[in-house]
Amino acid sequence: MLLPVEQSPLRPYRAYRAETPHHVLEAPGVLAFWHLASLDAPTVAVVWALAFAWAGGIHLPLWVPILLALVTWLVYTGDRLLDARAHLHGPMGHALRERHFFHWRHRRIFIPLAAAASCMSAAVVLAFMPLMARERDSVLGAAALAYFSGVHFRRDEQGATLRVARRLFTKEFLVGSLFTTGCLLPAWPQIHTSGLAHAWLWQFWIPGVYFAALAWLNCSSIARWENEDTDRSSPSPRSPSASFRTASFLAFAGVLLAILAGLSNPRAAALLAMGALSALLLALLDLERPHFSALALRASADLVLLTPLFLLLR
Repeated sequence: MLLPVEQSPLRPYRAYRAETPHHVLEAPGVLAFWHLASLDAPTVAVVWALAFAWAGGIHLPLWVPILLALVTWLVYTGDRLLDARAHLHGPMGHALRERHFFHWRHRRIFIPLAAAASCMSAAVVLAFMPLMARERDSVLGAAALAYFSGVHFRRDEQGATLRVARRLFTKEFLVGSLFTTGCLLPAWPQIHTSGLAHAWLWQFWIPGVYFAALAWLNCSSIARWENEDTDRSSPSPRSPSASFRTASFLAFAGVLLAILAGLSNPRAAALLAMGALSALLLALLDLERPHFSALALRASADLVLLTPLFLLLR
């Protein structure tokens, strides 16, 4: 089934903006490009990786955030290109979003850039990454490959075990877990060698689990928003959704954890407080979602995860 003209991948972004109702807030050009070019996820990953290291008093060498940004961009770019290729002219074409159209429209730019990023990533790994770190990170790479295989190369007929696994380990859960693991891994080896093992609970595990919940909430909220059949002809407010209630609870939990960590681990407390602020902003986004365009809402959901920048830029 071919996509209607208004959903064509050849549709320029300015046409998309022209179709947005005047009473709906649209994303500024810079924010829209940040999201459409898959620069949002690498930014969030680098900020949280540096924040985890900051909370543990650890200094990361420059090649670590560079490699993390390259790999994260590759994963998200590949995911969006594969989604667009699989569903562009199929029955699931209606599920594609502006980010998929943007990637497919500019695939002749993205594919060479992805090849160059792959080469740069390999060069960084070979030149700077210790052998032990390569072995550890290969486990994460295998998990990401398994996720990709399950999402993009699944068969129509699935066994009962696989169907149960899909219900338990949703895409949002897997993305949140893998994303958080990738942000935590850079600081892991230095925790062992810096004598900070006694502080693992508050400086590593609790903030890590909290961010995993925050990443899951981000993914599940976006999926819920994009699946809604929203009538944007009237900006009437909505009642709080499950995402709003979950985000509010997570914000309250973050504040409580920050208070508990405040006396003995002030840096962990500050990071948890920033996570609570992100959860609160997600709750507000959910409450005000009728007033945002789909693109502005999606980009803002990632933007609000950058609260640890307040700690890193002090």
